[in-house]
Amino acid sequence: MGFFSKDIKTLDDLFVHTLRDVYYAEKQILANMPAMVAKATDQQLKTALESHAVETRTQIQRLERVFQMHGAPAKAVDCPAIDGILKEASELAGEVADKQVLDAGIIAAAQAVEHYEITRYGSLVAWANMLGRSDCAQVLQQTLDEEKSTDRKLTALAEAGVNQKAA
Repeated sequence: MGFFSKDIKTLDDLFVHTLRDVYYAEKQILANMPAMVAKATDQQLKTALESHAVETRTQIQRLERVFQMHGAPAKAVDCPAIDGILKEASELAGEVADKQVLDAGIIAAAQAVEHYEITRYGSLVAWANMLGRSDCAQVLQQTLDEEKSTDRKLTALAEAGVNQKAA
């Protein structure tokens, strides 16, 4: 089912579809995280990525809880957007020889992932509230807050020296 499929007729349909989209995205992000950690050379960046992998596992569990709360089966639908972001990150990592420049690129790629997640979780929180599902909205808000925090941490890492070293 495509994002703007005929199968999406109601806000509830869109909510469930987007849950499935972000469920797929989180699983793909988690699967790709070890490669990003392995390529990073800055120790603080490695630690941040490893920490976010642990957080991502919790976020996947939260999504499964929201599916259950909402009475929808927890299943993923392909997300070409996250596939493209992750593919671009992988290709970049293979093209950059200077490890300090690569660290800056990894941060930028990780932030592209975070920004995608922020848009999805922001929409899901809003839609859950519109559907009268403040219980689901509260669970999703936890993840949205974490994604925003991760983005801020990545910015701080970049500004505290990674970008300067790359220059």
